[in-house]
Amino acid sequence: MVDATPASQPSPPAGAGPTQGPVVILVEDEPEIRRFLRATLGSHGYRLVEAITAQEGLQAAETRQPDLIILDLGLPDMDGLEVIRRLREWTQVPILVLSARGQEADKVAALDAGADDYVSKPFGVGELLARMRVALRRVERTGRAADEQGFATGDLQIDLAHRRVVVQGQDIHLTPIEYRLLTTLARHAGRVLTRNQLLKEVWGRAYTDQAHYLHVYMATLRRKIEVDPARPRHILTEPGVGYRLAAE
Repeated sequence: MVDATPASQPSPPAGAGPTQGPVVILVEDEPEIRRFLRATLGSHGYRLVEAITAQEGLQAAETRQPDLIILDLGLPDMDGLEVIRRLREWTQVPILVLSARGQEADKVAALDAGADDYVSKPFGVGELLARMRVALRRVERTGRAADEQGFATGDLQIDLAHRRVVVQGQDIHLTPIEYRLLTTLARHAGRVLTRNQLLKEVWGRAYTDQAHYLHVYMATLRRKIEVDPARPRHILTEPGVGYRLAAE
C-alpha cells in the first residue's frame, strides 16, 4: 500500500500536496490510473491513500478513517463486490465504484452490494469529481442532521454538535474512545448491539476478537454516567449478546 501523504513524514512544502481535506482511499491495481488520480485529486485538495489489492484496501479502511473510498471491481486478489460486502459489514463510508465493467447488471450488482455510486471507465475527470462531491455532501447532511438532534434519555444528555455529555445537569468528561462508544450506542438507542458490532464500529474490524477492550471501556463509561454502575439504568447488558442503550 502506498500512502500519498504518509503521516510519518514531514508536512510537504507548499504546492506539494494537501495535508488537510477529505481522506480518499483509492483501491486500484492499474498504475496509470493511480498516477493520474494521485495528481488530479491532490490538486483538488483530497488526501489520497493508495491500495493495489483488496486486502490493502480493507486494511486502509480500518486504519485511516476515510471520508470516501474509490474502488475498482477487477482486483487481483478479490472481486470488488466482495470488498463492498465486507466493508458494509461494519462501515457506511461512501463507496464510489470506478470500473471497466460498464454493463447495467454490473452496476446493479455493485449498488445492491452497498456501493453509493458507479463511474465506468474510461471516465471524465469532471464527472468523477462531481460524483465525489455529491457523496461527501450526502454524508455531511446526514451528520449535520444527527448533530442537531442530539440524544437524551432520563438524566443523560448528549450534545453531538459540541461533543458534550451531561448527567444530572453536570458535564461529564469522557475519553475519545468512551465518547465514541457512547455515541455509537446512542445512534442505535433501544437496539441491542452485539459485542462484534461495537468492536467494529468503535475500534475497527481488526479488533473483533479483543472483547476485553469492550469490557474495560464499558466499565469505565458506566462509572461516569450511571448513578449506580452495579445497577445501570442507561447502558444495559443483554447476556450472551451485547449491550443496549435504554431509550425512554
